[in-house]
Amino acid sequence: MGIITLQNIKVYAYHGCLVEEKKIGSDYRVDLRIKADLTKSAKSDHLADTVDYVHLNHIVKEEMAIRSKLLEHAAERILNRILEEIPLVKKVTVDLSKINPPIGGNVEMVTITRSKKR
Repeated sequence: MGIITLQNIKVYAYHGCLVEEKKIGSDYRVDLRIKADLTKSAKSDHLADTVDYVHLNHIVKEEMAIRSKLLEHAAERILNRILEEIPLVKKVTVDLSKINPPIGGNVEMVTITRSKKR
């Protein structure tokens, strides 16, 4: 087994329950941790034998472009698509953070973490 990590994928999106969030949007950070068998790719040196992180980034960008009220909902879509589209993935964990959330305080970010496995 091995782990592939994508850190600090920056996205601008329109998630949230407040009307203002729907109109003006916010900055988000997405971190992925993928568990997969990397034995074959380590020997072959072929992209087809591994989890393509370009594909992972593409999934994150597409799913974050779909508005959700809750971060949990957006994270669930990311998890499901990765498991559906990339058979090598055994487990995926996503940390989804809203930067400077509008919660009436000095909070750098709010993060939810979700995981799924086959």
